[in-house]
Amino acid sequence: MEALGIEIEEVCARRVVAKMPVHGPTRQTFGLLHGGASAALAETVASLGTYDMVDKERQSVVGTEVTASHLRPKGRGTVRALGQPIHRGDREVLWDVRITDERGRLVCSARCTVAVVPRYGIE
Repeated sequence: MEALGIEIEEVCARRVVAKMPVHGPTRQTFGLLHGGASAALAETVASLGTYDMVDKERQSVVGTEVTASHLRPKGRGTVRALGQPIHRGDREVLWDVRITDERGRLVCSARCTVAVVPRYGIE
């Protein structure tokens, strides 16, 4: 999160909001927001929201799938991610994450699956 400049604005089990600057570490070769940076932002939002749902003494969370559609180029400024769970199961949570620009225009639409695992079962 620190390397990409991701800042968390709100975290709860219903909603997670974060922002990220479009700058050196988040730009691709041609100066635009890198799709991988958008995917990292989306997975961060989904993982933090899922972590807010679990028993932290017994469980942890890991992202297992990210599907992202990059819809609008972004060369500078800031993007904001709003993540909301669409399905909550015992072992996984599916999130819808919308990444927008300063004007509220959709830059990236992502779906993230986050697994709920035993706290000490991660190798």
